[in-house]
Amino acid sequence: MQWMLWTWPTALFFLAIGALLIGMTIWEVMQPTVERRGRIIPMKTTRGDRLFVALLASAYVCAFWIALVPASPWWVLAITVLLVVVLLRWG
Repeated sequence: MQWMLWTWPTALFFLAIGALLIGMTIWEVMQPTVERRGRIIPMKTTRGDRLFVALLASAYVCAFWIALVPASPWWVLAITVLLVVVLLRWG
């Protein structure tokens, strides 16, 4: 795999996503979700739906940040973590 550069941040990113998916699966098995209508997403969604939307929104925020903002990428990490928490809680 000479064509792809694997770094520790990249590995941690994929490990975090994997851990998040495993955690959500265990949570779903232990306590099945009930669809609910959130304040931000105006339709009935499950925890998995909100997680998917949050991860997708985080990817877009990171892409726009890298393209348009010359500030440190640590700021976008804080913004995306906050975004995920808000969407999972109130989405």
